[in-house]
Amino acid sequence: MALARNLVVGEYYHVFNRGAHKQDIFHDSSDWMRLLFYILYMQSPVSLSNLLRFTRSVTTSDGFPVPLEELEKIISTRFVELTAFSLMPNHFHLLLLERTEFGIARYMQKVLTAYTMYFNTKYGVSGHVFQGRYKTVHVKDDDQLMHLSAYIHRNPRELRKWRGKEEQYPFSSLQDYVDKNRWGNLISTDIIAGRFENTPKSNYRDFVRTSPAKAFEKLNTE
Repeated sequence: MALARNLVVGEYYHVFNRGAHKQDIFHDSSDWMRLLFYILYMQSPVSLSNLLRFTRSVTTSDGFPVPLEELEKIISTRFVELTAFSLMPNHFHLLLLERTEFGIARYMQKVLTAYTMYFNTKYGVSGHVFQGRYKTVHVKDDDQLMHLSAYIHRNPRELRKWRGKEEQYPFSSLQDYVDKNRWGNLISTDIIAGRFENTPKSNYRDFVRTSPAKAFEKLNTE
């Protein structure tokens, strides 16, 4: 696998990792929401205090009650741009743009450290939640970018409950492309959706359904 060690500002990267020993990284719904919150809101140096007030008793359809002023600070100072994501029971996939030097490294350190501390404190355990260093693969061209987005968005097909219903899966950004964008500018969809003229939502939906994404992604990460 061609792993990107020296990341280039202005380039896109596939970033992924799984639970230690391939174990699940979520035990209940609040765990899912907590990692989703970190992935969305840690794209900049801005730190939000008392996170429980944002993540308590919320759903993916409700969104997180972060004040507009704080949200604007995060968006204006991002060191990465989140373009697509999919959280799965024991792993995750992200499509990220490196906006500043070491942006992805800073972002991933924030996200993984915060979630590990949260998880270990909540469950009274210690040690690694994730399996070693996260992986980064450079997106070399537009074709890989497009098929990678489809690969990420089709991951929920691995789950029997969501097979054929991946557009409704709450912990993926697919519905933010084909329906209502729940997260606004925290998800930078234009680089993907902008490739589809006239009816980008329905055209992208068809693209995800028909893309040979898994084979393409395997070919481009070996």
